[in-house]
Amino acid sequence: MKTESDRKKIREFLDLLDNEKYNLTRYSKPVLVYLVDENKRVKYSIWEEDMLNRFGVENVDGWDYEDDLSFCPDWVADDEDDDDWDDDDDDEDF
Repeated sequence: MKTESDRKKIREFLDLLDNEKYNLTRYSKPVLVYLVDENKRVKYSIWEEDMLNRFGVENVDGWDYEDDLSFCPDWVADDEDDDDWDDDDDDEDF
């Protein structure tokens, strides 16, 4: 489970998914809590920062929405184990 508290990144995430169900002006400090599953789906909810600090991210046990990962910004699928697509070019002999 990952979190993102940068309001611009949260807005980018919601805009790309065309999710207008959240009104970020209702939150003083919104935090996007999300999980990318093995089926290339992203499950997410937006929480108030003080609620997450009080109860902990590990206690988030449900998701408001689920969408296809292909519509999400690149930073959502950022996986430390994946190699960059252009890393192989460094090994080629010209």
